[in-house]
Amino acid sequence: MHPAKVDRRHLQHFTDLPNVGKAFAEDLRQLGFSSPAQLAGQDPVQLYDRLCELTRTRQDPCVLDTLISITRFMDGGKPRAWWEYTAERKRMMAGRAK
Repeated sequence: MHPAKVDRRHLQHFTDLPNVGKAFAEDLRQLGFSSPAQLAGQDPVQLYDRLCELTRTRQDPCVLDTLISITRFMDGGKPRAWWEYTAERKRMMAGRAK
């Protein structure tokens, strides 16, 4: 869902989350989640790594941006577009590679 349309009071489906459509909702189910509330407190990098393992492919880095956006949102942050996390992800992953 577009971040501007998200209503925190109505989070029953993954597609109610910012930046999540049908395909990404399926990725979240593949990770073992059944509701948006379960994403609170999750580490987006660990989720990304697990998704790469489950799918046996390196996911696009934008997937990590989206995971950051939805875990931050579920931890109380405002709904933001996934690309607003790209610079942070790049810094995070550069530090991880060292």
